[in-house]
Amino acid sequence: MDVVLEAWVSGLIELTKLKWMLGLGQSWKPGEKLRLLFAGYNGTRNTGSDVRVEEMLRQIRHILGPDQVQCTVMTQNFAFTRGYFGDAIQVKLPDVYPPFLYQEVPKHHGVVACEGSMFKSKFANALTIMMIGSLGIASAENKLSVGYGAEAGYMDPLLAKMCGHYCRQSFIITRNEESRDVLRRLGIPTELGTDTAWTFEPLGPEYGRRVLQQAGWDERTPVLLICPINPFWWPVKASLAKFIARTLTGAYKDSQYRTIYFHRAGPDVDAAYIHYLTAIGNAVNAFRREQRVYPVLVAMERLDQDACFRIAEHLGGAPVFTSEQYNMYELVSILRCGHLMISSRYHGIVTCMPALVPSAGITMDERIRNLMHERGHDHLLLEVDDADLEAKLLVVLRTLSKEQDAIRDGIGRTVVKNLKLMAQMGVYFEDHVQQRYPEFPVRTGVLSWEDYLPPLSPGLQKLVEQYETVTSDVDAKPGSRPLRSKSQAAE
Repeated sequence: MDVVLEAWVSGLIELTKLKWMLGLGQSWKPGEKLRLLFAGYNGTRNTGSDVRVEEMLRQIRHILGPDQVQCTVMTQNFAFTRGYFGDAIQVKLPDVYPPFLYQEVPKHHGVVACEGSMFKSKFANALTIMMIGSLGIASAENKLSVGYGAEAGYMDPLLAKMCGHYCRQSFIITRNEESRDVLRRLGIPTELGTDTAWTFEPLGPEYGRRVLQQAGWDERTPVLLICPINPFWWPVKASLAKFIARTLTGAYKDSQYRTIYFHRAGPDVDAAYIHYLTAIGNAVNAFRREQRVYPVLVAMERLDQDACFRIAEHLGGAPVFTSEQYNMYELVSILRCGHLMISSRYHGIVTCMPALVPSAGITMDERIRNLMHERGHDHLLLEVDDADLEAKLLVVLRTLSKEQDAIRDGIGRTVVKNLKLMAQMGVYFEDHVQQRYPEFPVRTGVLSWEDYLPPLSPGLQKLVEQYETVTSDVDAKPGSRPLRSKSQAAE
């Protein structure tokens, strides 16, 4: 089925290219709003994906001007994205998406691909094919084709070939150098950026504290946040045979992700998952015997609920907060009221870093690994399939508790560094819009790096004041406008 999807989407890109050559498409004209389609994995209550896109929209509106751009966001469920994304139009992304891409992308003047795990086979080839298709159709019409805050990793050979062929005219801003290396080998132009969740502002801490109190927190005991996943049932693959068997006989019920898509399954998957959950539960229980903490389970995505409830039961009962119950503004408010965190969710860590919550990662891929390396906290990194996960996690929990001040310092520096990188992404994006559409009006005058970010919360402004002088300057590509501080811009 993955091969069928690749062929189908490739054919539609070629057909779009032919139609464009015949003069059947339409480009942006001066005086029009720039219509941008944000292609991503929204509408499943994946908090990280939703937060990323929320901040992407805020930043791009701020840079280009809210009156000069019209944003459209894909969603798989309108109910799960109600109240998100400001004034952006939301359109339904169907499970079988090639005809949708072929019809929807040409209605816009450009595509901004916004999925974090944009180019990799780890989770689902179908998702990467969707990203390539969105960017490729936009490129076929000589329109804006940008990947924003992308991650690239191993791709199956045919998928990598498709990516290199159809994204060569796109512009990809990655969130780490490792991803740039992957895309460079495919001949795809890149620049270094970061994730876009750094500027997200949830509800105030009073909301999170109230929810925790209602769950039984005494307001004195340190809150230990735990964000588990099922790391072993990926990748998801499309299977028409399994779908037919599921429909006719009820087979594959436990591994069905949605419609024709199924998780990896089998005795080895179950055994690895149980080992992971048991190790976390045992390590937390051992830590609780040494120190008084209030454990809280947080499902950053609806798919994480099973892991959360199983660990909560192992702990003898602990509160579970899920993205199905709480929207992103509420859930991140709860996270930022924590005192310590262990997480297998990348955005669990990222969204609580502006509150300087000391955090450690149990990773299944390179995302958390790269983040911990950037923070200088490699000693706070564990692997989901480590045979000694329980013993190593107990050591990490002790380290989190003992080294809180030093860990917070590394986190603060990293947040401000990434705010600057996110601002540089805004410069790259604005420059790229001008290259593609030279007549599009952009801001003039001397601008600071903060001018390329959406308005920052008081908490982030305080971090900037504290750490700006000790974070290294972000290097811009040759010819790009330099980024200055507000004080420098005012001189």
